[in-house]
Amino acid sequence: MYAVVEIAGQQFKVAKADRIHVPKLESEIGSKLKFEKVLLLGDDKQTRIGTPYLSGSVIEAKVVGHMKDDKVTVFKKKRRKGYKVRRGHRQQYTEIEITKVS
Repeated sequence: MYAVVEIAGQQFKVAKADRIHVPKLESEIGSKLKFEKVLLLGDDKQTRIGTPYLSGSVIEAKVVGHMKDDKVTVFKKKRRKGYKVRRGHRQQYTEIEITKVS
């Protein structure tokens, strides 16, 4: 069984025991989460599509950890002006493990 769920404004296709990286959530490591914004729920026999969400469907997950992505370097330059700016950015993520799809 799989589902398409909306987490922090983004859509993810998930199944039981999947580990996915989502934008940083303010939750403790080991805490359990419930996502009720399920857009699609399907298996081998049938597929249910919500308008926009399915009522009564819940995705349960457990927070595994928090991490940062690789550094992205942002470099700006204007030719012949002596203007150069170099900045970096590391996006923060939360790793969750899907425990139940229903």
